[in-house]
Amino acid sequence: MILPIYLYGQPVLRKVAKEITPDYPKIEELITNMFETMYNADGIGLAAPQVGLDIRLFVIDLEPLAEDNPKYSGFKKVFINPKIIESTGELVKMEEGCLSLPGINETVEREEKVRIQYLDENFTPHDEVYGDFFARCIQHEYDHIEAKLFIDRISGIRKQMIKSKLNNLIKGKVNCHYKVKPV
Repeated sequence: MILPIYLYGQPVLRKVAKEITPDYPKIEELITNMFETMYNADGIGLAAPQVGLDIRLFVIDLEPLAEDNPKYSGFKKVFINPKIIESTGELVKMEEGCLSLPGINETVEREEKVRIQYLDENFTPHDEVYGDFFARCIQHEYDHIEAKLFIDRISGIRKQMIKSKLNNLIKGKVNCHYKVKPV
């Protein structure tokens, strides 16, 4: 089932998410719905707060990028109760967008590597290191469960320049091809 994506201004996007346990109701169905919602919106990552849930869960699937870069093939993961243990390496600038901020893209600086501990969809623990675009995607989605958006990582001047776009999102003035839940 395709869920509405919560847009900028929704309080759940600014709430630090809570950990869940294996007995979380209908977790398998939620994960399936999150992937379906993400695909419908042409996204490559989606965090639970973006579908209105303040829980520590996000999904990533880089397969859509594999045609141009085969190293992304097969990278489809569920991250439950993730914890970034460390971010290392050079700061790398890259343009980012977000399904909760449609029509807004900004250059964001992030560390090139992360070590993350998480549980997969079977609640099996993992401790892994990622670099490159994998690390960027993980950091972007991780920010969502920490009540942050990528626009929190841009300069004040850039934020001022997109203020009218942000205000339009809050007012519900948005044109999306996917189902959304404005404020």
